Amino acid sequence: MTDVPIFHALADPMRRNLLVNLAEHSPKTATQLAGEFPITRQGILKHLNILEDAGLVAVHQIGREKRYALTPAPLSELEQWLKLLNAKWDERLLRLKNLVEDDSGG
Repeated sequence: MTDVPIFHALADPMRRNLLVNLAEHSPKTATQLAGEFPITRQGILKHLNILEDAGLVAVHQIGREKRYALTPAPLSELEQWLKLLNAKWDERLLRLKNLVEDDSGG
């Protein structure tokens, strides 16, 4: 289990942008990412730490350099959960639709 809930990690637009960037161009250092976003390296590191705590980013140290890469597994788990939730709501809405149509037709 992770220290930071995945929804908390994904709630911030900067963290979502970092994940998209890492999904397309992993691995990267915090310095490289700071050059691509309008915040400081320290700000990037704070966001990366939250993403790492949520299990969304993995850190690999090569010498003195830390490289960050997307860890897609938690996103797949989230996607499966959202599909189940969506199916439940579709079922409820269909029952509501049938109930309304039955009441209006009779």
